[in-house]
Amino acid sequence: MNETCVPTGVELKSTDFGYTLSLIGGKYKMIIMYWLFENKVMRHNELKRRIGTIPFKTLSVMLKELERDDLIIRKEFPQIPPKVEYSLSERGLSLIPVLDMMCDWGEKNRLSASEVAK
Repeated sequence: MNETCVPTGVELKSTDFGYTLSLIGGKYKMIIMYWLFENKVMRHNELKRRIGTIPFKTLSVMLKELERDDLIIRKEFPQIPPKVEYSLSERGLSLIPVLDMMCDWGEKNRLSASEVAK
């Protein structure tokens, strides 16, 4: 592989790396995806409780963006009160190995970084 993921002189957003970041970047998207992966199907309030620190409106915006990008599936049930469930799409599931690698990297490097700080 001779090409670099972020070539010199090219805007980040026009690269494959930039595209991936645009889908999963931000404070909560990866966390939402992990909760959906762990639980298969979740409702808005369940996600809010699990994440804890996310404002209601922010979660709503993140879910809409993830659905727009075809990373999650929103299933609405026609009942009163309304019921909506979220799950990962096939495309969203395909990102889980990437997120797992980030976790592995953090596990290996967090300890060494704290040792350097001492």
